Amino acid sequence: MYGRKVKLRFLFILLIILILILTTFLILKSLEENVVFFQSPSEIKALTEIKKKKIRVGGMVKKDSISVVSKEVKFIITDFKNEINVVYSGVIPNLFEEGKGVVAEGYLKDKNYFLATKILAKHDENYMPPEVKAAMEEK
Repeated sequence: MYGRKVKLRFLFILLIILILILTTFLILKSLEENVVFFQSPSEIKALTEIKKKKIRVGGMVKKDSISVVSKEVKFIITDFKNEINVVYSGVIPNLFEEGKGVVAEGYLKDKNYFLATKILAKHDENYMPPEVKAAMEEK
């Protein structure tokens, strides 16, 4: 019915399509594992169960909440409705200070305690996370 060249061409095209599908699947699977969700302190308080996944918590650093003991920094992130205590060991960005916006990446220990592995402050001093901005406009 079909010649040998047509069958080989069909198998070659089928093999290319399968490789593309497999590559796309593997890329999406690896991205799925690296997705980090952003949450505000109010959203964390509303959680029913605490998962051991990496998340980002954003808000404002509460006034008079920063305490530095050796290489460990403790502070409170607030969205002006709820607060969460954060502990971080590492280098602090230059823009990190009280009353400014911050995003901390790490793991929840419970609804009131967050262990940060990274502090993200790659913004200017006027930056404010959208959730915090909306909360401030409500007040």
